[in-house]
Amino acid sequence: MLSSRMPRELRLLSESPAPGIAAWPRDESCMTLLDARIAGPPGSPYEGGSFRLEVGVPDRYPFEPPKVKFLTPIYHANIDAAGRICLDTLKMPPSGAWTPSLNISTVLSSIALLMGHPNPDDGLVAEIAEHCQRDRAGYDATAREWTRRYAMDGDVPKQETKPSSSSRDGTDDDSSDDDSREGAPSERPSTKRALGEPASSSSGKRPCPDV
Repeated sequence: MLSSRMPRELRLLSESPAPGIAAWPRDESCMTLLDARIAGPPGSPYEGGSFRLEVGVPDRYPFEPPKVKFLTPIYHANIDAAGRICLDTLKMPPSGAWTPSLNISTVLSSIALLMGHPNPDDGLVAEIAEHCQRDRAGYDATAREWTRRYAMDGDVPKQETKPSSSSRDGTDDDSSDDDSREGAPSERPSTKRALGEPASSSSGKRPCPDV
């Protein structure tokens, strides 16, 4: 199934990409590892940014979901410092909602939707989810600052509507121990400083299962 389906999907991604989405094989001889970019959704704190992702296609695809992670650092309640994403469509049932009728394009579009509409009730990083719930303006400001620092140096896939310029002000940034992530410095301020207060005792808790 993989050998017959992926050429069609790659052709669709090349010829008729979803708005704000781009994806292509990292190596033309291999269709199981893709690079992708998502334009920050208009009206979100990520607007104007270009976020790079990695898409791993398993041998059993489409009967298993692709493995997707962010390479560009992003401040988001449902995305952790390693780029892992808490999203139902990236998980198998019963805890997830993946079905073989979905594809790479719909997954990337779902991630773009999640960027604009975080779900702190199912957060992946406890401190950031709490920040989103108790101080949405401060959360958005930090997300805008991260976008300015890490996501403004790449080509932005076309949106249906042209993103408007927005003011960018924010706080400090978060830690990441994944050196492969795009734009990440060798040392970055911790989430504790990004939120402006000590982390709660739940800092190690990851509410989202199966990530």
